[in-house]
Amino acid sequence: MGDSITEGTIVDLPVAPGDCVRADDVVVTLETDKVSVDVRAPEAGSIVEIMNEVDDVVQIGDGLFSIDTDAVEKKSDMTKQQTLSTNRDREASTSPTTTTEPLSLSSNVVTPTLPSTSPRELGVAMSEQQQYHSASAFLGRRTERRVKMSSMRQRVAARLKDAQNTAAMLTTFQEVDMSKLMEMRCNYKEVFQSKHGVKLGFMSSFVKASTAALKELAAVNAYIDDNAKEIVYRDYIDISVAIASPGGLVVPVLRNTETMSFADVERSIAMYSQKAKDGSLSLDDMTGGTFTISNGGVFGSLMGMPIINPPQSAILGMHATKLRAVVNKQGEVVSRPMMYLALTYDHRLIDGREGVAFLKNIAEKIEDPSLLLLDI
Repeated sequence: MGDSITEGTIVDLPVAPGDCVRADDVVVTLETDKVSVDVRAPEAGSIVEIMNEVDDVVQIGDGLFSIDTDAVEKKSDMTKQQTLSTNRDREASTSPTTTTEPLSLSSNVVTPTLPSTSPRELGVAMSEQQQYHSASAFLGRRTERRVKMSSMRQRVAARLKDAQNTAAMLTTFQEVDMSKLMEMRCNYKEVFQSKHGVKLGFMSSFVKASTAALKELAAVNAYIDDNAKEIVYRDYIDISVAIASPGGLVVPVLRNTETMSFADVERSIAMYSQKAKDGSLSLDDMTGGTFTISNGGVFGSLMGMPIINPPQSAILGMHATKLRAVVNKQGEVVSRPMMYLALTYDHRLIDGREGVAFLKNIAEKIEDPSLLLLDI
C-alpha cells in the first residue's frame, strides 16, 4: 500500500460469501487518503468469508476475506438455479391477487353545513386571508442529508490546513498575453498530432516554461525540512499536474521534466487523465513532486490564490483566457487574449524578489515561445 499508508476504508464489496470468483476479480475496494485500491482474488474459487463491512476501517496486515480455491464454478448448476428463480418469479407474478372494492360513502354520513354568510362578509374574510400569509406558505422541500467524508477528502482537508498552519504563504499575480502561444498552437497542432499521436495543448508550454524557471531559481524547487532545520535543494524537477477525476482532484507527477519534450509532457498528461477517469491511478503516480501547476481556467476561473501542496514550496495557478483591452508598446488600445497567473510560495524560503522574478520569467516565455526553444 505504500510506506505512508497505515489504514484504509472499505468502500465497496462487490461479492458476498458463497459467490464464485475468477482470478483477478475484485473482492474488496479500499479507499486510502491518497487513492482507491482494488483487492483482487489471487486465484479462482469460492468466497468463504468477508471479514469486514462497508465503511469499516482496516489496518495494514488485517485479514480481508478467505477463499476456497478448490471450489469449482459449476455453470450448469448456476443456470438451473437462475431458471428456477425466474420460474418462481413468473409464478408469483401470475398468482391471483386480492382486489379491493373502491370505498363508497355510507348513506348515513352527515355532511357538515357551513354557517350562513353573506357574499360581502365572505369577500372580506377571503381578502384578510390573502393579506396575512403564513410564514411557511412559500417554502419548498427543506431536507438535509449527511454523507461520510471519504479518506481522500479527509486527507486533502488535513494537508491544506497543515499548509496554512506551517507555511508563510504569499501570492503574487502576473498577466500574460497568450497571442503568440495560441498562434503557435493553431499553426502546428495538426502536424504535432500527426507526428506524435497526441494533441498539442497549452499545459506542455507551461510545464516547460516552469521547468526552465525552476532551473534558474533553485530556491523555488527547494523545501524546508522543519525537523532538521535545513533547506533541501533538489537537482531534479518533478512537476505535479492537478487533474479532475470522478472522485475529486488528483495530482499525478511528471518526473524529470527537464529531460522531457513537449510531446513527452502531452503524452504523460493524456495518460494520467485517462487513468484518473478509469480510477486506475496508483500511489506511485501521485507520490513526490517538487512544484505544482493547477489549471482552474478550464472551469472558468478568472483569478484565484492556490494553496501550496506540502512539502513543496510553490504552486502555479493558471486561469481562464479572456479577450481584454490592453495598451501595446506603441500606445495603442488593442484586444488581446489575456490570462492571469498566480504564484503562491512559502515566504519563509522564497523572498518576494525571487517569487516575482520567477513568475515574470514564466510569463515572458509564454508570451514569446521562441525563448523555450532557444533555452534563454
